[in-house]
Amino acid sequence: MPTISSLRVVLALGLGLALIGCEQQGPAQKAGEKVDKAVEGAGKAIEKAGEKTGEKLDEAAKKVRDATK
Repeated sequence: MPTISSLRVVLALGLGLALIGCEQQGPAQKAGEKVDKAVEGAGKAIEKAGEKTGEKLDEAAKKVRDATK
């Protein structure tokens, strides 16, 4: 699934930039960490949804093949 791979690259770059931009301790770093966690959680949710979608598509394809036999 190229879309999920692309999303991972974008998330990794975003996390890297967020870490570089938040070198000093303080409110900005705390906010950056919260954003990082939110982005990571969203990425995991999207990946999981993509996997479930793929599984459902595989099941549907199998049912179509079985029905046409």
